Amino acid sequence: MIKIIAVIMLIGGAISLVMGVLGIFGSIAPLMDPWALAILGFVFFIAGISMLKYRKDTDEVAVENRKA
Repeated sequence: MIKIIAVIMLIGGAISLVMGVLGIFGSIAPLMDPWALAILGFVFFIAGISMLKYRKDTDEVAVENRKA
C-alpha cells in the first residue's frame, strides 16, 4: 500500500514539476500559478522517491512480524 501511494506521488509530482517548469518559461499556460506547480511538484517528487527508497511495504512488515 505504501509503495502504491509513493508511485502515485512520484508520477503526480513529475507531471506537476514539468507543467510548472513549462509554465515558468512560457511554453504552456496552466490554470494555477506555475511557481506553485513547480514547487509542489518538486516536493511530491522528492517525497515519492524517498518513500520508495526507505519505507518497507505493509506486506513485508506483516511477514517480518510473523517470523519474530
